[in-house]
Amino acid sequence: MSDSADLEDLMRRSLQGDASAYAALLKETTRLLRPFLARRISMEHEVDDVLQEILISIHKARHTHDGKRPYKPWMYAIARFRLHDHLRVHYADQLRQAEDIVGLEDILHGDVTEPGLNYESISGEVIKLPEKQAAIVRLIHQEGYTAREVAVKLGMTESAVKVAAHRAYKVLRQKLER
Repeated sequence: MSDSADLEDLMRRSLQGDASAYAALLKETTRLLRPFLARRISMEHEVDDVLQEILISIHKARHTHDGKRPYKPWMYAIARFRLHDHLRVHYADQLRQAEDIVGLEDILHGDVTEPGLNYESISGEVIKLPEKQAAIVRLIHQEGYTAREVAVKLGMTESAVKVAAHRAYKVLRQKLER
C-alpha cells in the first residue's frame, strides 16, 4: 500500500472503531517510519525504541487527526518531535557522562610517549584494559587510526572514542606510575 488515500481511509475507519483498519494503519506506519528513523539513528535497537515511542504518540494523538488533511504529514510531524526528543536526551546523557578531555594532548605527548615508553612496551597493560578501551588504544597508537576513523570502525561517536581513550590513558598512567 502506498496510496495516501488508503492511509487516510485506514485512519478514518480506525477512528470509527475498526480494529483491523487500525492494525493495518500501524503496520503501514511502521513500514514508512523504519527507514526514516534508520537514516537518522545508527543503533538498530534505538530505532526500534523510538519507533515504539512514535507509535504510542500516534495512538494517543489519533483523535487530533483532521480527516480533511493527509495522514503522512501528520504522522511525520509526530515522528520528528519524538526523534528530536530522543536525540536531545541521548546527547544530554553523553555530555553528562563525558569527562574533560582538554588534557588529552598532554597525556598523549607526555607520559605515553616519554623515551622508553611506546605501545609495545605497555602492550601488556593495554590488554588488561576493558575490551573497547584496549581496542581504541591499539587502533590509535599501534595502527595509527584517527579518533574519527576509530569511531566509524567501532560504531561509536568521535567524542565517545576520545572519552574512552582518555579514560584508558588515565588507567595506564596510574598503572605505569606504580
